[in-house]
Amino acid sequence: MSEFCLQPDVYRTGPCRNLLGLLEDIWINRAPLGEGTFYIVSGYGNYNGGVRFFSTLKRHVDSGGKVECFFGAGTSQRLTSYQLVEKLLSCGCNVHLINRKQIFHTKCYGTGNSGDRLIVTSGNFTSNGMAHNVESALFLDYDLTRQIRFRWSEFADSILRQKWEIYTPSLSDLESPAWKVVYDERAERIKIDDSQAVSMVMTLSHADTARINAPLGSRAGLGTQYFWLSKDAYDFFPPLTIPNKRGIKDTYSCHINLHYRDLGFVDQSTVTFEAGNNVDFRLRTSKYRYTHVADMGDLAVISRISEYDYEIRIIRKDSFEYNVLSPFATTFIGNRDKRLGFIPNDKLESILGVHLPTRKQFALLPRA
Repeated sequence: MSEFCLQPDVYRTGPCRNLLGLLEDIWINRAPLGEGTFYIVSGYGNYNGGVRFFSTLKRHVDSGGKVECFFGAGTSQRLTSYQLVEKLLSCGCNVHLINRKQIFHTKCYGTGNSGDRLIVTSGNFTSNGMAHNVESALFLDYDLTRQIRFRWSEFADSILRQKWEIYTPSLSDLESPAWKVVYDERAERIKIDDSQAVSMVMTLSHADTARINAPLGSRAGLGTQYFWLSKDAYDFFPPLTIPNKRGIKDTYSCHINLHYRDLGFVDQSTVTFEAGNNVDFRLRTSKYRYTHVADMGDLAVISRISEYDYEIRIIRKDSFEYNVLSPFATTFIGNRDKRLGFIPNDKLESILGVHLPTRKQFALLPRA
């Protein structure tokens, strides 16, 4: 059934509330594994934009299907990342990079087999474009693509016939010009823009706080201390380029520097996305174990300072600050009334009467 959505959670005519949900529906829920071709067409692309789907794309190709990708590229703008292209190629996808002075800016996705499914959207194949940017997306099912006589194969052939600079990168030749028109997401500590200078506001569950409140050295404190986050946190963290090295479930991780404001020091932490299990994020908060700094129902506020630097603080549920910040946790996640949302850093500073550290100040904070 065709549907339309305006994300994030603004308006929808069907069950899918964002581009991420629509892609999950057509690639994971509906498409027969190994049959036909998946299509990705986007002006911009980064690693976290695809992290939900890498395992699905690989299984589709390994089972006999194809994946055709078309991305904007160039040396003057940060359009599509090296890490995304490398990962897609390792999954068996065909990648085409289009380098134009007037950038390749179209965004559409779908499947082509005995029939064609098409998503036309303003959302790029990026972490922001998937869920949190204000983007619209229209999904056309078989009946409507037949009615308008849309064919993915003809669409792709038409692009490839254009007299544009189109590169087809290969993992066997990393020195080819194709690799010069993509950018490196890890080349430098990138300054975040104003839209990324936000804080995550999250209510804490029993699973989040059980080890925090366990008696020192008790069995209740065993296991890894994590905070469980929303599946839509792709755009809040750096590229999740560390793949799972143990077990059979696909996970992707990254390391961040986490300032425990309540404890007074910085420690390296790990963010993990469980692509092959319950499809959500978890943040390791091991330094909170046995500290009794938080109870179920309190708020955790995680502030992004720079690309890899974050600050976390606990807001107790009996405080004035809790009453002001709790309404920003607008989205229910999981099945235990846990809520999560975001607030601009400058607004958080105003509410709490504090100043978050600058990137330079963060570097001088004491380490664990």
